[in-house]
Amino acid sequence: MDTEIEQFASHDSGEALAAKKAKHNEDAMAKDVENSNTIMGSTSESLNSDNLNGSNSDPSYQNDNDVDDPVDEGEEVCDFEDDNDDYMYEDDDDDYLSMQAQFDNVDLPPGVEASVSWLNDPAPSANTPASTSTSSLSDAVGSSFKFFDPAASKYETAAASSSMVLVESSSAGKEQEEKESEVMIKFQSFKQFDTVDDFSDHHFNGMGFSGQQPPKTWTKRIQDEWKILEKDLPDTIYVRVYETRVDLLRAVIVGPAGTPYHDGLFVFDVLFPPTYPDIPPMVYYYSGGLRLNPNLYDCGKVCLSLLNTWSGDKNEMWMPKTSTMLQVLVSIQALILVPRPFFNEPGYEGMYTGAEGETRSKAYNEDVFILSLKTMMYTLRRPPKYFEDFVAGHFRVRAHDILSACKAYMEGAEVGSFDKGVPHSNTALTNRPDFKAAVARMMNGLVNNFMKNGSEDCEQFRIQS
Repeated sequence: MDTEIEQFASHDSGEALAAKKAKHNEDAMAKDVENSNTIMGSTSESLNSDNLNGSNSDPSYQNDNDVDDPVDEGEEVCDFEDDNDDYMYEDDDDDYLSMQAQFDNVDLPPGVEASVSWLNDPAPSANTPASTSTSSLSDAVGSSFKFFDPAASKYETAAASSSMVLVESSSAGKEQEEKESEVMIKFQSFKQFDTVDDFSDHHFNGMGFSGQQPPKTWTKRIQDEWKILEKDLPDTIYVRVYETRVDLLRAVIVGPAGTPYHDGLFVFDVLFPPTYPDIPPMVYYYSGGLRLNPNLYDCGKVCLSLLNTWSGDKNEMWMPKTSTMLQVLVSIQALILVPRPFFNEPGYEGMYTGAEGETRSKAYNEDVFILSLKTMMYTLRRPPKYFEDFVAGHFRVRAHDILSACKAYMEGAEVGSFDKGVPHSNTALTNRPDFKAAVARMMNGLVNNFMKNGSEDCEQFRIQS
């Protein structure tokens, strides 16, 4: 107490000294801030330059010794504009802004994919064991793949068990469980057909009857289409229509089993033109810059006889009195997302026969599967509007099957031979080494993102370096 009183009494005599010291500290802080701003400005400029000009690691591959890419032969100039391809990629951080700018580049050459930084394997999170690092490409090519074994380390097992107990006993853990339960409830109750309001992110929102009153006969036809879709949609196609813009429609199609598109989600926007049904609907595919089928262009064009975007027999073309939107969606799934899409390229079925055709088709499927995995990641990270609950639930349920298939393909199983995580054919183990390496390079990123989405039992698929 005496010491405190003495300090208080001497306060006035030391006031000048304190003021001088405060002035010195203020000047020093101002100088530090100025230096810090200079450094940060320089660093930011450097990072922006790297983001715009640097090349990200690409999980796909290209080998000049492999068979020629069939997609590039006789490439058709695409007249579709990709000026509204941002509903999946909202600008909530710098990475997505950079990605969106690249994906909205309408001058992107056919077959060239926009580089996306978040598609690279993210850094291990706090919930990921420190030893689960990403394997390098040289490891993947030069040695057998090593998947994570929870029993390999007693320390990691004990730490994980302890962490699980703490999480389950905490209020945060309970909230997380409730949130995950809510996701599955919404997924299980997700309607195959429904009417929604906001069409602002739709690719065709600036076309059609915008601001105009459509004819009653046209409106009646669209309402009939809605009734057909609501009643007869197969369980792997989901549709949303718009209450105030009945000329617009959005569909998500699940990739069929037995094809290189299995378990994937493929998004399409549709416009019913003012002269519909005299002419077919216009359909736009959200490609993400990827050409994963001869009939699905990276610019969004869908090549199909029923849409009059490809030649065909008279009964294969659009017929105003009998053709429907349901037929279009089913045709995309059944005629485009097929087990051997290589032969969808015009003339290839007759040009490449026998062993050569099978070899080229198999290699094409391997390429397509890598692109399908990328499409899964795009869609999971930025789901289409009004399909958020479906996308989250779909990949939570299918994650284990997708990773099981990836593991099997890395071990040599033929692409498309897995259905719900179970092989349905006895095929030779003969996949190309570069394909196996490409899958390996994506595995840890898939594991991380599926776990972040709430999937369980994924850690076993992590590849060890």
